[in-house]
Amino acid sequence: MSENIFEKIWRSHVVAEVGTDATLVLIDRVFLHERTGSVALKSLKEAGRAIMAPAHVFCTMDHIVDTFPGRSDKTLMPTGTAFITETRAAAHEAGITLFDLDDERQGIVHVISPEQGIVLPGLTLVCPDSHTCTQGAFGALAWGIGSTDAEHALATSTLRIKKPKTMRITVTGQLGEGVTAKDLALYLLARYSAGGGKGHVIEYAGPAIEALEMEARMTLCNMATEFAAFSAVIAPDDKTFAYLKGRPYAPKGADWDLAVENWRALRSDTDASYDKDYVVDAADVGPMITWGTSPQHATTIDGKVPSFAEVSDRDSREAYDRAMTYMDLVPGTPLQDLKIDSAFIGSCTNSRISDLRRAAAILKGRKVAAGVKAICVPGSMAVKRAAEAEGLDVIFKDAGFEWREAGCSMCFFAGGESMARRARVVTSTNRNFESRQGPETRSHLASPEMVAASAIAGHLADPRKLER
Repeated sequence: MSENIFEKIWRSHVVAEVGTDATLVLIDRVFLHERTGSVALKSLKEAGRAIMAPAHVFCTMDHIVDTFPGRSDKTLMPTGTAFITETRAAAHEAGITLFDLDDERQGIVHVISPEQGIVLPGLTLVCPDSHTCTQGAFGALAWGIGSTDAEHALATSTLRIKKPKTMRITVTGQLGEGVTAKDLALYLLARYSAGGGKGHVIEYAGPAIEALEMEARMTLCNMATEFAAFSAVIAPDDKTFAYLKGRPYAPKGADWDLAVENWRALRSDTDASYDKDYVVDAADVGPMITWGTSPQHATTIDGKVPSFAEVSDRDSREAYDRAMTYMDLVPGTPLQDLKIDSAFIGSCTNSRISDLRRAAAILKGRKVAAGVKAICVPGSMAVKRAAEAEGLDVIFKDAGFEWREAGCSMCFFAGGESMARRARVVTSTNRNFESRQGPETRSHLASPEMVAASAIAGHLADPRKLER
């Protein structure tokens, strides 16, 4: 019987059918962070249960910790210090691997899991974070869960879930010059809506996907949760194997050879079927920017703020009017006329070394516009070290960017760090909900190079006009 890649992974992890609409599946890896880690570990202990496989459980400090240089356990978030110290104590007591603040491996969970080779093709991996789907870029089935499910997975190495539906998005041709995986993600959201993938595992396929490097694939899979998808997956290939080889938690020696042999079979059969099957031409994708308060509120940077008639197939009148009022926009305004107050490069979507290199190529020899606050937060301490070894930090700082420590805080106001009230922010993050980056902040989602170009121009700007 023909199967797609999700069905192959699913079948190999089924423990038992439980009822008519749920399946008990084996969980290979559990990743925690300090915002939910202490809650899950504390509850598990209070229930008198132990972790079934501590060697397969990992924890990092990323959500609440400050990104300021010289940071400590103290945070701007009330009770934040308690989250950090309690998670540290619980992780040590439980005997799981902790990437603490003073650990050179510390960083955002979805950046460091691939860096360390913790996610591998064919595995199941869960984390109390919605952007766990990022790791589907490696041919793994990875998804976000709640704290209660995290406790179950820790205690039993299984989870009871309803089998998701499947969707394939085949992207033909090649992305144009200056068009990135982030642009593709925003294009798909604008075309199919933020609810377009609800209840599905999305398999990205086709020549344009195969051409993406691993970090770009992570960016694309990262935003599957903005699609309301259960997760996303891309079949592993030689790029995947090259990325993972030699990583600390990846197989070694003969085990590596055997693993690669098995991983090569993790591809959808040519006659596999899907619940939904879409084809997109990469030539239709341009540099994208959001104008509203949903990731689906996106259009090309050379476009205008749309009228309601132009988006009425995806937005209600109420949602459109609310977004326009919140973002302080007028229909028909050229997007490049919108002045910005702040620029941010970071998050689990776009904070990897390739993201910083592309932004630095635009920033080099240029200055951030007067009055614009610009911040860069590398995704991990490893990314930060690599960037500094290449001199990218000097380029960012010379241009006028703040150069911070790895963490999630500036992405979603988790640690109390934020942009100024009502600031218009161009940002490489994944969500533009109201007050996402601080009270009443207005976030426009974009690629790192568009953030860099906009920071220099002082308004939303097309990076292709500045690329060297």
